[in-house]
Amino acid sequence: MSIDARPAGPQADTAESAPLTGGCLCGAVRYELAVPVSAIVACYCADCRRATGTAASINARVPASAFRLVRGATRVFARAADSGRLLERHFCADCGSPILTRHGDDTRQIILKVGSLDRQEGMALAASIWTASAAPWAWVDRDQPCFPAGRPAPGSTAAPGRA
Repeated sequence: MSIDARPAGPQADTAESAPLTGGCLCGAVRYELAVPVSAIVACYCADCRRATGTAASINARVPASAFRLVRGATRVFARAADSGRLLERHFCADCGSPILTRHGDDTRQIILKVGSLDRQEGMALAASIWTASAAPWAWVDRDQPCFPAGRPAPGSTAAPGRA
């Protein structure tokens, strides 16, 4: 399954509600995001490290309904993550830029790759996850909440650590 460009829905007229835009390195894939992004999460799992070629994947969880491709289509690579959940990684088939990840069983939200946004003003790291899997050379911001594995489910009593 891939994500293809689809017709636009109603858009607000004010500059404050103007969508964020982003895309891949070569420009073949472009998208709009109709919600603001403020809190971002760094994921240090081995799969994210391999998929990005860096220490961590920098992500923002957003409603799938707020994401709209305006040019191109993504290619998808799917496999089970360290958590056991199926992850669909969407990327540009031409240049390989990661665009988003989707949990195969959750159609309500996507995990947007923040580096694919054209602008990142006003965004800040809120937490780091899978820090137990971080490469020994990776820098992890210990001033933010750190979770050795994935982020606990809402309502969980698990507290973040700083290690």
